Amino acid sequence: MTRATAGRGRGPTRAGRSSRRAGRAARLPAARAGRGPGAGLARAERVLEGWPRRYAERGSARRFSRLRGADGVRPLRRVRIAGALAALLLAAALPGQAHGAARVDRAYAARADLPYAGRVDNPYEGATPYLDPEFSAHAVSVPGGGEVGHEPTTVWLDSISDLAGTAGGMGLRDHLDEAVGQQAGVVQLALYDLPGRDCGALWSNGELGPDEIDRYEHEFIDPIADILADPAYAGLRVVVFVEPNALASLAAFTGGRPGATPACDTMLANGNYLHGIGYALDRLGELDNVYPYLDLADHALMGDPSLTGEGIRLLYEAANTQGATPADVHGFSTNAADYFVLDEPYFDWDDVINGQRVEETRWVSGSRFVDELSFAAELRPALVDQGFDAGIGIVVDTSRNGWGGPGRPTGPGPATTADAYVDGGRLDRRARPSNTCNQEDAGLGERPTAAPLPGIDAYAWIRTPGESDGASDGSQDPLCVPNPRSGQPGYPDTGALPWAPPAGEFFPALLVSLMENAWPPL
Repeated sequence: MTRATAGRGRGPTRAGRSSRRAGRAARLPAARAGRGPGAGLARAERVLEGWPRRYAERGSARRFSRLRGADGVRPLRRVRIAGALAALLLAAALPGQAHGAARVDRAYAARADLPYAGRVDNPYEGATPYLDPEFSAHAVSVPGGGEVGHEPTTVWLDSISDLAGTAGGMGLRDHLDEAVGQQAGVVQLALYDLPGRDCGALWSNGELGPDEIDRYEHEFIDPIADILADPAYAGLRVVVFVEPNALASLAAFTGGRPGATPACDTMLANGNYLHGIGYALDRLGELDNVYPYLDLADHALMGDPSLTGEGIRLLYEAANTQGATPADVHGFSTNAADYFVLDEPYFDWDDVINGQRVEETRWVSGSRFVDELSFAAELRPALVDQGFDAGIGIVVDTSRNGWGGPGRPTGPGPATTADAYVDGGRLDRRARPSNTCNQEDAGLGERPTAAPLPGIDAYAWIRTPGESDGASDGSQDPLCVPNPRSGQPGYPDTGALPWAPPAGEFFPALLVSLMENAWPPL
């Protein structure tokens, strides 16, 4: 069936931008207390008392104290697809089959219709997630990959051509049609094609020049919004991560700051990051089934007090640009495509070792946070104070922040120096926080999970596991080169796996490594 592109304003539009999420004002745990595994759980339990009653009445997933096992650890509620559906999808995604050749049999479900239409508080909760057949096909192509091939991932749109599909791959409509065929409830998209993209990076393959804002708005955002407005997709909840890391780069890499780049100075001066994101929010904000999330970067980049306030200010400015309003922002994402753990149990930023604060160590380097949950807990109320909706939720990317394997610490480091204390006890075992390319010891983190903690909408796999960050031959990001002399003077330890293909291509060895080092283990 040929479907005409829906015009602006058609499809499921929104009535009352500010009221639709009324009552969603519960706060994340604000204070970090205790050490050791389970400390984050204990903090959440302490603050649960006095929160809106509905958080405690949503069922066993919210009743933390009842979910402890014999070892005192709370098994997280997982959002899983039924085994029969997973098997169907994996079979449909086997190499050699076209993406549309084997649709999921709609008769697998007893329900007569999709229960996902209408605005909801948390788009993940109670919804069957979309399984990307392309990821499933890659996963089952490696040994043991069937264990993760049934997990939901995010569809990245990082070029105009991605909307129609490139090199025989699926386009946006293909994914949405597939989601309807699966009777899925929630689809995740990441928009990543701003003019002058990746201004803070050493290398970028962005297609649009710094001044090509018109192309971004009318050749990228408008078609996406028009497709999502098609009434055929009104039953899907569409989570959209809008331009990860862009606004944080404007805060961190401009002016006289260490690491400032001419590219970021240009994008701050011309305003096109702000204009592009504002335009995207305005268009997507018209659609009642679309849930836009802006990006907070991560605790290491934005945890320095000198940057946190500026980052929040830029987020709010973008949400008030090009017709957008803060009510268009349903929530925020953290750790997108990065490796930082949810909770570092063995140290905190204000610990003092032999007269030196952990905040001053090489690893923490001035941040007031050491992990993503503490970062989210503090920034959420700050964002509300800035003017965002009191009901905003947080999505944390856990696609590769597991850090399991034999090298996983079981206690704090030696209290000889602050650096030794941190380096010996941190779960994140990268040589430097800036090492973000195909990390050799990283593992899959928490499996995609809806509403794992109050204020957290989901743990999600925003970055597609096994997708290369860049070629290891040095033709792209130099941090992707696995230097054999790492650790020697003048040779930084990149931690990158060898033989990596170009960015965006499937890298089987990376997925295998992520599975081997998964935490919780597979």
